[in-house]
Amino acid sequence: MNKFKIFSLALVATTIAKAQDLEPAKKAIDAEQFEKAKSLLKSVIQTKPTSGKANFLLGNVYLKQSSADSATIYFQKGLSTTDGAKFNNIGLGQIDLNADNKAAAQAKFDLVLKDVKKKDTEEYIYIAQAFMNADKPDYNSAIALLTKAATANPTDAYVQLALGDAYYGLKKQNEAYVAYRNSYQTDSSILRAKMQLGVLLKGAKAYTEAVKAYNEVIALDANYGPVYRELAETYYLWGNNEPKTYAENIQKALSFYEKYMSLTDYSVNSRMRHADFLILTKDYKALEAEANKMKELDKVNPRIFRYLGYSAYENGNNEAALDALQKFTTNPANKLIAPDFMYLAKAKIKKGASADGKSIDPTILADAVANIKKAVEMEPLTTNDLNELGKKLYDQKAFAAAAAIFDIAVSNPTSKNYAIDNFYLGNAIYYDNTRKDVVKIDAVALQKADTAYGNLITAAPTTQDAYLFRARTNRLLENDAMMVTYYQQYIEVASDKWKKELEKANAKIVSNDFIVDLYKGTFTDFNYTLFKAEMDKMKPKFIEAYNNMAATFANTDKAKAKELFNKTLALDPTNNYATESLKVLK
Repeated sequence: MNKFKIFSLALVATTIAKAQDLEPAKKAIDAEQFEKAKSLLKSVIQTKPTSGKANFLLGNVYLKQSSADSATIYFQKGLSTTDGAKFNNIGLGQIDLNADNKAAAQAKFDLVLKDVKKKDTEEYIYIAQAFMNADKPDYNSAIALLTKAATANPTDAYVQLALGDAYYGLKKQNEAYVAYRNSYQTDSSILRAKMQLGVLLKGAKAYTEAVKAYNEVIALDANYGPVYRELAETYYLWGNNEPKTYAENIQKALSFYEKYMSLTDYSVNSRMRHADFLILTKDYKALEAEANKMKELDKVNPRIFRYLGYSAYENGNNEAALDALQKFTTNPANKLIAPDFMYLAKAKIKKGASADGKSIDPTILADAVANIKKAVEMEPLTTNDLNELGKKLYDQKAFAAAAAIFDIAVSNPTSKNYAIDNFYLGNAIYYDNTRKDVVKIDAVALQKADTAYGNLITAAPTTQDAYLFRARTNRLLENDAMMVTYYQQYIEVASDKWKKELEKANAKIVSNDFIVDLYKGTFTDFNYTLFKAEMDKMKPKFIEAYNNMAATFANTDKAKAKELFNKTLALDPTNNYATESLKVLK
């Protein structure tokens, strides 16, 4: 009996010692000091080759750093150990999930859970994290496992922390809050749980309260790195949601991210996270410096070409951008994202631009358009970003190129710029067909312009110039009936605007031709000085509409034609076209 007691005490002491060996590494992982964690775990493996748990944790760190090959090596090695070997099936199961093989993953997870005791929770937590950390997260499966673990052991703070993460992933803020609060109240040493309460406030755009919550974490441990990353991201979002605070908050964001880096590590992987943040904050000078530093540290890491390409483009070095982005996007081993193809397309368009910027080499443009379409296929919300590129080309009068960009932009009806992008698409096509060197109009393209104006009118019926340009487009197409319809609708929509202004001024409208009366200055209670600039801008558009409609009616309804020409002369008595046309009609 005494021998048994001594053996039991020795076993407990050994178990505690093994757990303590891994605690510094676990703390380093939680603090996102991944290089430190790797060093600690490799040291444990070297001194205790039987530690399967150390191999598992090390493999997990490599997975966090997107190094699946290295992770697999340690998981496989861990399977052949004698202490905690089964945990490595969890790591291999996550790799199966990343490969979209859930059946294989589940088989491995079942092996892990087969002999788990009722109140054991660690295995459930790690499997739940595998579901959450997979390339395609499965938060519902994680919650199912963690709920089972919480039922068996309701006071386990780490189960509650993981539950908070799962509910947060599903955007169930209330449930996440309860879980994080329970975790921290059960074990106040779990700073991540307290920090996540601030993250929830960040998600609710309660930025002041979120910062206060983070500062409470800092008061407990000023060296807890992740809280500074959250501060950086919070100030970034704050600046973007409140533009007047943008400059100040972005500087704070960058400063806090530097603090985060100083408390974690300056490895290539950490620098990549920093680079991703610099892209968000649009600090391309700092991005270029960071990219070049990464290149010094790791000349063969292909992802560095992404950062070199982005920063080179934004900093005006287009050839370097093209070189880096072509190297990056043509490597089939790279995990590409939509911005990679967007930047490549922009660099190609810049390269193909003529000296005056009014045209883009057709072959290069077609290649760039293919890249943009690929970006949109990968991420449909990319259409939100096409307005800026299309508008730039439109402003430099590269109308064919602008039309090609806006044509892709309007392919997504849910785009935030859908209405205005349709307007620019129509206009770009219209102006491209009214160039001095145009020999023959592109009727197919002009039909697309007509459709674009129709989409705009449906989305925003009071957009006056949509009707005007739709009329002009149908004039080019020699579709007189529709031209008259849209000119008439332009007059109606524009007149309605002025009618509302007159009614606000209590001006008495007694004639259907109040537009003519308006321009004659007959409304004594209307402040003409206040609206002169707008009236001067719209006057030639009314004249254009009246003259074109009158010319159409000249062969079919002379009375209507005369009426419309006279409206022109009421606005502009010196209008030669109306004067001469009336002479012919007599």
